Amino acid sequence: MTEADDLKTRDEAVSPAVDETIPDGPSVPTKEQAYEGEEELVPPPVDAPPQQDEVIAAIETVFDPEIPVNLYELGLIYAIDLHDDGRVDIEMSLTAPNCPSAQELPQMVRYAVLSVPTVREVTVKVVWDPPWDMSRMSDNARLALNMF
Repeated sequence: MTEADDLKTRDEAVSPAVDETIPDGPSVPTKEQAYEGEEELVPPPVDAPPQQDEVIAAIETVFDPEIPVNLYELGLIYAIDLHDDGRVDIEMSLTAPNCPSAQELPQMVRYAVLSVPTVREVTVKVVWDPPWDMSRMSDNARLALNMF
């Protein structure tokens, strides 16, 4: 017996022959069968205008780093203008003109709103008139900050 025959015999002893046939079992359902009875989720059409509730939900993900409340609940968002072509114009203010986050908060709002699928372009303008005051905060914000 040659060395090659010896290796072949050893390999057969270590790894028995594998039956590569697939046993009869339950059939795999088709895509239609798997999702039967479930509501089909359809993404919005590309040319659909942005929806106000989606834009507000995106803004509500942005928090002032110094205050544990989102900017929308703080009352810092003064206006949201939605356009049919996917543009969104936002006017916002800050709690004070010397706010340390004055540079990053408008950009954070812009990026959050751009995450909405139907939004194509966002402009955020910081305005100081009328000046922000605590009366603009929602009840949820007052409760979170214990300001009742």
